[in-house]
Amino acid sequence: MNRNIITLLILVSITLLSCKPKQNMVYMSKSNMEEEVAKAKFQGLHIQEGDVLLILVSALDEAAVKPFNLNTANKVGSETATGMNQYVQPSEYLVNEEGYINFPVLGSIYTKGMTQIQLKQDLESRLKRYLTDPLVTITLKNFNVSVLGEVKQPGQKESVSQKINVFQAVGLAGDMTDFGDRTHVKLIRTTDEGSDEIVNLDLTRSDIVNSPYYYMKQNDILYVQPDKNKQIQANSNPNRALTFQIIGTLLTAATLIIALKR
Repeated sequence: MNRNIITLLILVSITLLSCKPKQNMVYMSKSNMEEEVAKAKFQGLHIQEGDVLLILVSALDEAAVKPFNLNTANKVGSETATGMNQYVQPSEYLVNEEGYINFPVLGSIYTKGMTQIQLKQDLESRLKRYLTDPLVTITLKNFNVSVLGEVKQPGQKESVSQKINVFQAVGLAGDMTDFGDRTHVKLIRTTDEGSDEIVNLDLTRSDIVNSPYYYMKQNDILYVQPDKNKQIQANSNPNRALTFQIIGTLLTAATLIIALKR
């Protein structure tokens, strides 16, 4: 047999033996993916202390609305020099440690644990005492999550949309590295009572969409832990690893020499 062919076969064999196939590399590979995804339901976010809410009140009577907006969108003069009306941004409200916001005219309003829809309905109900057909628009300004561990771009991530699931959160971090354990992703979430809970998510299962942790909440933390191979590599003795590497190199060289002499 040609020496070059023998050498090539030896090199290919060494390469194949050194490559260990990884398992669970595909997201949502277990169970019926399409059927499960169709069941996913977004329940909406619950307001937490420290949230910054953009709240704008509007109604048919613009003059009557002004007292209910800290920075109301009223005209600055009748017209500017350019002929365009100027407007300022809607009011921002910080949810304090007790869960209240201080709203003009209405006073302190408890918001913690409410969804934005619930707060919208509550404010509109209160405003009907003063306005005809009031309309309240609420936006959470500081929605962000943190993605850490075996991802390509770890850190705190902001999202324009508040409807973001765990896969989209991982996507904001550039996806997992090859060493990320997709079957053990830890989610840290602050409950409405103020305590932290830690849950384990298996992103290879399609039925994860039924989990109450499928959709992210503001200030959630995702931690992608390394797989077993990465953990062993990180915890191994560097001198021992170097020794094995040297031995492997010597064995490979000896094999090639023997093959070439035949």
